[in-house]
Amino acid sequence: MLKEIIIAVQSYFKAHRFIREQRLWKWIIIPGLIYAVLFVVGMYFFGKSATYVIELLSIKTGLKAWVDRMQSSLLGFFFALGGIMLWLILIMLYFSWFKFIWLILGSPLYSYLSEKTAFIMEGREYPFSFRQILKDMSRGVKLALRNTLWQTVYTVSLLIVSFVPLLGWITPLAVLFLECYYYGFSMLDYSCQRQKLPAGQTIEFIGKHKGLAIGNGLVFYLMHGLIGIGWVLAPAYAVVAATLSLYQSRES
Repeated sequence: MLKEIIIAVQSYFKAHRFIREQRLWKWIIIPGLIYAVLFVVGMYFFGKSATYVIELLSIKTGLKAWVDRMQSSLLGFFFALGGIMLWLILIMLYFSWFKFIWLILGSPLYSYLSEKTAFIMEGREYPFSFRQILKDMSRGVKLALRNTLWQTVYTVSLLIVSFVPLLGWITPLAVLFLECYYYGFSMLDYSCQRQKLPAGQTIEFIGKHKGLAIGNGLVFYLMHGLIGIGWVLAPAYAVVAATLSLYQSRES
């Protein structure tokens, strides 16, 4: 798995060179700007609602009042730290929902970008078919909904674990890797659908190459640390990098 994670990370650097050499910027900048605007707006409201949910829970359960009565600085510290962990998990859960909505909306563009990348790599063209695009979109929506459901189940389970002292501190990291896997899954799926793999075979194939999915999703999230430009470039770079990582994985 570690080898595949390294391949996935390296593929982002190759994707940058590939995009620059093939002049693919027009397929990246405009949808990237739309994504960045929606990301900023979405995360603002997600952050506000997450804070509200945590405050509501602490008041309704009486936990905040109990901590105040105890007048313990150590207990107050653990309470505040637990609130931060819970806030981070909720933000990741919200972001995962936003991400899958964007993947559904951007499916035609990202399918084309993955196909164009493969065409250049293989030197052959895939025939354009509007009916096939609709079929691929339907397939992509079903897989996205399936992944959203399972990711939500796992995240909610980890959310419950986050209330356990000490053990709960590592739950944001576990949620992050879960997020990385399912986002990378979606990026690799564009190549799988181009190869006409049924949904069941796609799930099995990517399950055997978890490292590629985790590595792809990990860099995608790290790119969001580059405020502004990272938000614009991250989605399309992830598509191209995922396509290139599959070629490198076969060769190694």
